[in-house]
Amino acid sequence: MDSVTQFTLGAAVSVAVMRRRMPIWQSALWGGFCGTLPDLDALIDHGNALSNMLLHRAHSHALIWQTAATPAIAGALMLTHRIRRSHPPALSPARAAPHFGHWCLMVWLVLITHALLDGMTIYGTQLARPLSESAYGLGSIFIIDPLYTLPLLAGVLISSLSRSPHGLRSNTIGLILSSLYLAWSVAAQLYVTQQVETSLAASGARPPRSAILVTPTPFNTVLWRVVVMREDRYDEGFYSLLDGRRPVRFSSYPINPALRSEAMRLASVKALNTFSDGFTRIDEHAGAIRITDLRMGQEPAYVFSFVVAQRGSALTETPPRAVGGRGSVPIAQALDWLWRRAAGADIDPPR
Repeated sequence: MDSVTQFTLGAAVSVAVMRRRMPIWQSALWGGFCGTLPDLDALIDHGNALSNMLLHRAHSHALIWQTAATPAIAGALMLTHRIRRSHPPALSPARAAPHFGHWCLMVWLVLITHALLDGMTIYGTQLARPLSESAYGLGSIFIIDPLYTLPLLAGVLISSLSRSPHGLRSNTIGLILSSLYLAWSVAAQLYVTQQVETSLAASGARPPRSAILVTPTPFNTVLWRVVVMREDRYDEGFYSLLDGRRPVRFSSYPINPALRSEAMRLASVKALNTFSDGFTRIDEHAGAIRITDLRMGQEPAYVFSFVVAQRGSALTETPPRAVGGRGSVPIAQALDWLWRRAAGADIDPPR
């Protein structure tokens, strides 16, 4: 998820753990800081653009490494917090300062929820390192979704500003609402997948489920993007929960099976194809071989696309060079289509 959401989730989890053992705004800041730590791996340069993509959400998001690092992080935060409180106020036994166990629980829960939430997006989070390099991406929620973030933010702010002894309830309610929204996103994804499979079966062209990708479009869980991989093409369509039983209308884009087979011998192509569960496009332009991750973006603009080889007498692998982007469609035009299509209008996306 985006940095604001992860900071807010960390703050809410920290407030829930620390309660009134310190001022709520302080526990929110410490939690937000911890919620930001895993994403600092984006600052590491692994040598080329493709490696930077593949190793984001890797070691720093692995549940084993997060658990192992928790005591050290918790100890450093507790020490820093105590040093900054040069004149600590007298606390009643019911509001005793947090001990090391509280700090460990807070840090661990913030790190773990960060990784698990990232696993709900489609990017791919390597939760099981060092045991496995598999990237998990359920893809039931978009990387930025205000309906998930706003309840958390409201809960933390109200709890921080409230003078009522029941002020912490707002934070709890925010966590519950955001968690229910995640559950809703999974249920909606399952429903849309079922509708897509029914539509494809009616046309007599349903591929295996592993060849069907269903992910939400930006900022919502009402309109969903569908990609179907086939031997000679991939199909892209959109389904809104307000479409009813209207079948998904697909647009098809060709795949060159011979080029795909040839390029699969390249290490960088195999790596991204595995990371993306096969949802990739490989094409050639002016002798340059490019591989594109079809999971993030939509035709014709994709976030992650890399030139990985050059055509000579044979394919010569080159250092991966990022050529992806979000396209040149004006934001206002794209948002207008998004909301109209989510409302059930059967219209094509802007190109």
